[in-house]
Amino acid sequence: MTRIGVVTFPGSLDDIDAARAVRVAGADPVPLWHGDHDLRGVDAIVLPGGFSYGDYLRCGAIARFAPVMAEVIQAAGRGMPVLGICNGFQVLCESHLLPGALIRNDHRRFVCRDQRLRVENATTAWTSSYAVGDELVVPLKNGEGGYVADAATLDRLEAEHRVVVRYLGGNPNGSMRDIAGVSNESGNIVGLMPHPEHAVESLCGPGTDGLGFFSSVLQGILTRA
Repeated sequence: MTRIGVVTFPGSLDDIDAARAVRVAGADPVPLWHGDHDLRGVDAIVLPGGFSYGDYLRCGAIARFAPVMAEVIQAAGRGMPVLGICNGFQVLCESHLLPGALIRNDHRRFVCRDQRLRVENATTAWTSSYAVGDELVVPLKNGEGGYVADAATLDRLEAEHRVVVRYLGGNPNGSMRDIAGVSNESGNIVGLMPHPEHAVESLCGPGTDGLGFFSSVLQGILTRA
């Protein structure tokens, strides 16, 4: 069975939810601890939401130096799929695996709501189950979710189709160009601020629109096997 690692940092909140989403998609979730030096043979990695190390200094700034991140960075460089959700997105930016940064919401308030998104790139390891233009509804919860980058970086992301998802129905945090998620150049690394792991079952949450992120990477791994 495909093994997808879910990293837990001190302060992670959504690691259990991410592991459940992996299981619902049909893969085997493998717990990885922030102090690990071994990825335990996983095929992909999820960095979940929360407040790693209490979000001291900047969100994700300390987690970037966790022992497990040295392994994640090397594996990502070799092409392993890596998904960062909310705080995980912040960790990926702090690790320079993704461009830009996440700053305090422009309205200076924590936001928690079901958020509409539009899929802008369906070719990444984590979005191939969708089509460009698909509209999703997944939960969003953040206080420092405003995506920022300099104009040249933003233009490059747009030109290279590396904006993965974009906010619809109002920008919840002041993210530049309504960007909700981006990818690296090869598409194996994706970070997004909304929480697809909270939208994988119809019993709870706004529906199952988030499941495609996890089924995408599973299908891609199985196709390559």
